[in-house]
Amino acid sequence: MATQQGAGEHGRHMDGIYRYQRYIYDITRKYFLLGRDTLLDRMKPPDGGTVLEVGCGTGRNLIQAARRYPGAKFYGFDISTMMLETARANIERAGLSDKITVAEGDATDFESKELFGVDGFDRVFISYSLSMIPPWREAIAQGLQAVKPGGSLHIVDFGQQEKLPGLFKKGLVAWLGKFSVEPRPDLEEELQALARKTGCTLKFERILRDYAHHAVVTKRA
Repeated sequence: MATQQGAGEHGRHMDGIYRYQRYIYDITRKYFLLGRDTLLDRMKPPDGGTVLEVGCGTGRNLIQAARRYPGAKFYGFDISTMMLETARANIERAGLSDKITVAEGDATDFESKELFGVDGFDRVFISYSLSMIPPWREAIAQGLQAVKPGGSLHIVDFGQQEKLPGLFKKGLVAWLGKFSVEPRPDLEEELQALARKTGCTLKFERILRDYAHHAVVTKRA
């Protein structure tokens, strides 16, 4: 688990990065945060179900998901107060304040009941956040712990771009580094180990020539 001091430092670091970037985040990121909408399409929460986004940022994914699945209830948290400020404004502007609830929280140490008064979620998803969370393994474990029996954890994030041109990969990695983004080369192995340990099933997919990874970890009912 992250210490309270460590979480506070990370939150301040994220606030520093996105203090101004949050205003253009959704416009610019749509060109390279690929696979997010595929994740939302495949998530398919049950009618009346609950969905949590870990690292909800500007609220873009929650808004899109709430429009896709009007019968579900949505929750999200982020460690950046700046991003949450933007998320709340976006959610209100979209007229979805009654469907989406957001709060400040740490991906490596959170309690669903404490944050939202909810015991667990039918779906939990993490979209391009693991690559920004230093203790990312803990974040995965916490996310899966929040999933109800029979529910699933959905992840999309940067791959290793091994099948893409070298110059493209080099340039992308250098640019991402400016925003403290670091692709996780051991993601599949970590998920396999976690699935074995918890008795879950894992589906792991490399998309767009390994530009991104998409994973679904499903709990037994």
